Amino acid sequence: MFQRVLISNRGEIAIRIAKAASDLGVESVGVFSPVDALSLHTRIATVAVEIGNGAVDDPVGAYLDADVLVAIAKESGCDCVHPGYGFLAENAGFADRCAAAGLTFIGPSPAALSLFGDKVRARALASSLGIPVVPGSGEALASADRAAAVAAELGYPVMLKAAGGGGGRGTPDAMMESFERCRGEAAAAFGNGDVFIEKLIDRPRHIEVQILADADGNVLHLHERDCSVQLRNQKVIETAPAPGLDEGLRGRILGNAIKLMKSANYVNAGTVEFLVTPESG
Repeated sequence: MFQRVLISNRGEIAIRIAKAASDLGVESVGVFSPVDALSLHTRIATVAVEIGNGAVDDPVGAYLDADVLVAIAKESGCDCVHPGYGFLAENAGFADRCAAAGLTFIGPSPAALSLFGDKVRARALASSLGIPVVPGSGEALASADRAAAVAAELGYPVMLKAAGGGGGRGTPDAMMESFERCRGEAAAAFGNGDVFIEKLIDRPRHIEVQILADADGNVLHLHERDCSVQLRNQKVIETAPAPGLDEGLRGRILGNAIKLMKSANYVNAGTVEFLVTPESG
């Protein structure tokens, strides 16, 4: 059993991790940038340490400094690091740094993070396995002009997305401005400014499959949930199981989720997300 965990995140997820650790008898070390000094997670954790060198103009950057976070974990006597979600949670370099420092990274392996943390590579893997993917660019886009050219080939509307995160935007009038904005937001939020394009799917159902995978190659699913009710691309309501989903399609979705995770030697809990078009059920 772990003795003390560094929580390299803030807000609700940091609170949930600290409470879960406490229930297991594990101490927690929370971190906070100056603007988060009064946040609740700093009082729930056993210990709270300020990061960010006192800077108040960059409230996010402090949570992306892997070297500082690893140093704090070692200095505060932690034996593991929990990244939560967002920030460095899908950053293979951070997981590697933790391992090099003798800290257990509570999450997937660096290899799996490197793969699934890059949506362009993950799309390529899924496609190679015969799993349907949304039509889009096969590589990160180097410029707004290249993005516009790919979008013209696909046909508008399209979604301009961060390769290292989620969300999207994209119409012809917004392309140039959105490209730089999307790249900047991606770099700030995920530490990776790469972006790619996907064709917009009109009125899709957002179906997610929860999976669990162990180190012996066993992968199982916990069935699916419908996350289609969203506000600004953020889930508001989740319904499980997904109502009215064609049984044949449900079987293919669940099978594809397991196939994808097995092919990547994935270990840990994970989610595979699918967009279901109206005509497919």
